[in-house]
Amino acid sequence: MEYGNMIGESFTYVKEGIIDNVNKWLLLMVATILLTIPLMGYIMNVYRGVKPAPDVKEWGRLFVDGILLFIVGIIYAIPIIILEFLIAGTAFASMIGDNPAAMVSGMLGAGILAVILIVVTIIVALLSPVGIIRFARTGNFGEAFNFGEIIATIKKIGWLSYILALVIITIIVAIPVLIVWFILMALMLALPIIGIVIAGLVFLIILPVISVFEARYLTSVYESAETA
Repeated sequence: MEYGNMIGESFTYVKEGIIDNVNKWLLLMVATILLTIPLMGYIMNVYRGVKPAPDVKEWGRLFVDGILLFIVGIIYAIPIIILEFLIAGTAFASMIGDNPAAMVSGMLGAGILAVILIVVTIIVALLSPVGIIRFARTGNFGEAFNFGEIIATIKKIGWLSYILALVIITIIVAIPVLIVWFILMALMLALPIIGIVIAGLVFLIILPVISVFEARYLTSVYESAETA
């Protein structure tokens, strides 16, 4: 898998389609203001393999696609949310009362659940990108959870290649985001009102770019299964 080429192609996709097209960028900022729902709908078009970056139009469809994508994300997050509540509840219950044995047992249970949470989170992180793109491509909601086909697609890509591809995009996205976040946090502490306004503007500006870049990259990873 040509990771460098995919990163370069994704950057070109964003630059030519959004950064060099101010009107489209502004519309995506509006889409972000609207609870990011239309932005998620736009991302669905990117997942469909539209090239170059699609125009921001048919807002009704963008809203519908965005809501469906949001629902898929929530469903994938359900086991994670349940485990988080169980961990919090178990840890809290272990601190009630004066029974040391019960406390140790409760904390041990919370620790085991935490390990399970990590495993489940990794599984969701591996399966959900392919599932979501399958949904975008087929228009069939159930395909987002067709785990047999999802795993078959990942096998075509190659598990190691696929995992490395996800690690690379995570690092590429996380580093600049963290840097910007630390700068904005410092600004908000120094100048609370002005800092919050600037942070909001920066969020509106960079979120569409990062989201489309990541979506295009993941789409390239998915499409590599077709040529494997």
